[in-house]
Amino acid sequence: MDVELEEVRDFLAAHPPFDALPAEVLDALPARCTMRYARRGSTVMRAGLTSDRLYVVRSGAVDITDAGRLVDRVGEGGSFGMSALLEQAPARYDVTVREDALLLTVPQEVVQRLVAEHPAVAEHFMATHRDRIRRALGELQRPERGSAVFRTSVKEMLRVPPVLAPPATSIAEAARAMAEGGTSSLLVMEGERLVGILTDRDLRRRVLAAGVDPGRPVSEVMTPDPVTVRSGALALEVMLEMTGRNIHHLPVLDAQGRVAGLVTITDLVRLERSSPVYLVTDLARQTEVREVVRLSARIARVVDQLVSEDATAVDVGRVVGALVDAVTVRLIQLAEAELGPPPAPYVWVALGSAAREEQTLGGDQDNALVLADGADPDDPWWGELAERVVAGLEAAGWERCPGEVMATNPRWRLPVGRWRAHFRRWAAEPEPDAVLQAAIFYDMRAVHGDTALVDGLRAEAVALGSRSELLLAYMAGHAARLRPPIGFFRSFVLEDAGEHRD
Repeated sequence: MDVELEEVRDFLAAHPPFDALPAEVLDALPARCTMRYARRGSTVMRAGLTSDRLYVVRSGAVDITDAGRLVDRVGEGGSFGMSALLEQAPARYDVTVREDALLLTVPQEVVQRLVAEHPAVAEHFMATHRDRIRRALGELQRPERGSAVFRTSVKEMLRVPPVLAPPATSIAEAARAMAEGGTSSLLVMEGERLVGILTDRDLRRRVLAAGVDPGRPVSEVMTPDPVTVRSGALALEVMLEMTGRNIHHLPVLDAQGRVAGLVTITDLVRLERSSPVYLVTDLARQTEVREVVRLSARIARVVDQLVSEDATAVDVGRVVGALVDAVTVRLIQLAEAELGPPPAPYVWVALGSAAREEQTLGGDQDNALVLADGADPDDPWWGELAERVVAGLEAAGWERCPGEVMATNPRWRLPVGRWRAHFRRWAAEPEPDAVLQAAIFYDMRAVHGDTALVDGLRAEAVALGSRSELLLAYMAGHAARLRPPIGFFRSFVLEDAGEHRD
């Protein structure tokens, strides 16, 4: 038997119902099959259309849905398409590729012969068919399944038109318009173009507290070019933006980019009281480290909810990142309240996976301090701040970095100039240790403090690194050596010797 056909035969023999076939039937089956590649997001079968073959997932995964509701998720070794063949009718379900997939296809006449001649095959396919019908009916009886943030569009959240004003409007006039409209914000418009937003918080901090003349134009105290969200997005996107940016108002744009309305944190309250946005708010209110640590335990429940609602890995990462940032910021604020004002401007930065918003619940810490030039890095204040924050994160479940890549290490709390020197050295003299450090530190992201210190530093560091062919070669080699244990067909490659032999 051809090597490729033998590999297909062994694969089929490892999965039902083909594992119940006699050897001679199984030996002949691969020659009747064909292999098909399907890209993620593509549709393999559509409800209402006929099909003349059975599909077996060789690698990857597909979703079987009924009117948009998930009926089944089929992974390696699973089959689909038997419903249409068994009933000799158009397909009941849509089948969409969830992960790039290799699919074995078995012609209809072969499937019908296997069902007729081998009762175990018929029984398996009928049982799978019945289970999927049962799940489809169950989903129809649960139309309100899941958290509101996963099934509500931003358009559905819009209640009243926003208050609008041109940039030349005086601050006093803007405040009166907000009061008359019963709203906590005002959108600043130049014609149909959104140029800024003014909120109650802006009035308190930028006008009253700063003693600004209320006769000045609103353009001087507004937040220019505010973050926006599209009306077709889900409430989840609003939650992610508000959580990640610590904002309470989000202008909504329609498909043509015109202002359609405004959503607020209060609108999210109506949808989901347990939203991560409110965990961020609760964290910000705590006055003791132990309470911050206690609340951080709720992050696991948030992740569990996101996974159960089929959120993407990217969205889960963004939410976890935003919540870890919220824990970190509150720990810093509590430390500053006890230690007093910092000796100089600084910014606390996340590194590595935390900076990329890929941190997991059980990961370790990677963080550092970037100080303004002229600051004394040996001032005990910095070390005390770092220890309090790192200890708090450790108590909340994020272990200390085994490699000491943390702000508690004096090597990683430096003025901008010395950070700049490190990046130059890593680009010019890329040794193994330098490559590892570059891989961590190039993903530097500001969490709390003077973000301008990091913006310029990171831009310069990336420019230096991108021009260093030697550093890029070392980093590419390092990445190539870290091969995931996945075979050609995306199966796990198992140990064939030693303690963990399969």
